[in-house]
Amino acid sequence: MGLAIRRAERADRDAVAGLLDAAFRDDPVSSWVFPDPEHRRRVHGRFLGVFVDVALEQGRIDYAEDGSCAALWLRVPAGEHGGEDAEDDVPARMRAAADPDNERCELVGRLTGEVHPTAEEHEYLLMIAVDPARQGEGLGTELMRPVLERCDRDGVPAYLEASSERSMRLYERLGWEFTGTAVRLPEGPLMWPMWRKPRG
Repeated sequence: MGLAIRRAERADRDAVAGLLDAAFRDDPVSSWVFPDPEHRRRVHGRFLGVFVDVALEQGRIDYAEDGSCAALWLRVPAGEHGGEDAEDDVPARMRAAADPDNERCELVGRLTGEVHPTAEEHEYLLMIAVDPARQGEGLGTELMRPVLERCDRDGVPAYLEASSERSMRLYERLGWEFTGTAVRLPEGPLMWPMWRKPRG
């Protein structure tokens, strides 16, 4: 009895954003971006909703039919990508949507963008969220498995940024490796960029 997965559609947008909000509200990075818990409660869903919009526009969202988990994926081509002059400036969108006076909304995207690999086309796991009540059941691994199997079959690497040491250890078990250059948020936590080579 495997996890039933479908591709999210525009009608799922708010439900997926709500899932991300619940899963990441107490995450170290979210707590750094929005230090005040009450303020975070009000704006966090809008902040992460931009990720949902980007994945719906430019990539895909694998979504459990029971709403328990979702993974946001982008296929990133080789070469330069993103940046302040890009037509679609995601860090600026996040700040504008959630908290225009809070530069941390934008800074987190700028800093992770600076270390994002550009040499090879890859699958970028933008975010993965599991309902807090269902965490620890292996749903995230099951949700990622079809994409990782396809990466292995097609010879495509994958990339992500882990936002906690706990999540980094989980990703390591699935073949991701820390790139060696952590992102240090000013007066805040670390983020760990991770690269996964396709397995033959």
